[in-house]
Amino acid sequence: MIHLTERITVSGHIDDTLELPFDRRQKSRLRVKLASGNEAALFLTRGIILRGGDLLKSEDGLVVQIVAAQEPVYNVIAPTPRDLMCAAYHLGNRHVPLQIGDGWLRLEQDYVLRDMLLGLGMQVSEVNAPFEPEAGAYGGGHRHGDDALHSLRPKNNGRAHG
Repeated sequence: MIHLTERITVSGHIDDTLELPFDRRQKSRLRVKLASGNEAALFLTRGIILRGGDLLKSEDGLVVQIVAAQEPVYNVIAPTPRDLMCAAYHLGNRHVPLQIGDGWLRLEQDYVLRDMLLGLGMQVSEVNAPFEPEAGAYGGGHRHGDDALHSLRPKNNGRAHG
């Protein structure tokens, strides 16, 4: 069995792929079947969330690329940008994993949330698509162009700014 133990950022080659839905891309210990049919096991650092395009390396040098699987999700659009921001606020207030696109939101299907969104005037469609939610403000994995500047700023050790 192949043991995938390390996430890497660059490789000159890809030996295989592994397609997983979001809920399985959050697991650090997992038995899987690669696209080639080979069985593998993930032994990753706890807390890692795999994203489509990520690369994993096995103990013997095999490189496997992660593919975000198509899964049932809701795509949400709104009459105005402000309405979409309100929908994002209400979903965030419920700690719902949320993918944010240019003029749309995507979330896992849940009829209670669908009804809330419809009540807010959103247009909600059921689709099969890759789900790549935001990592969260403290979860890492989401990068901005000025991240290098943030790393130079002093830490506040948990104290509020004032």
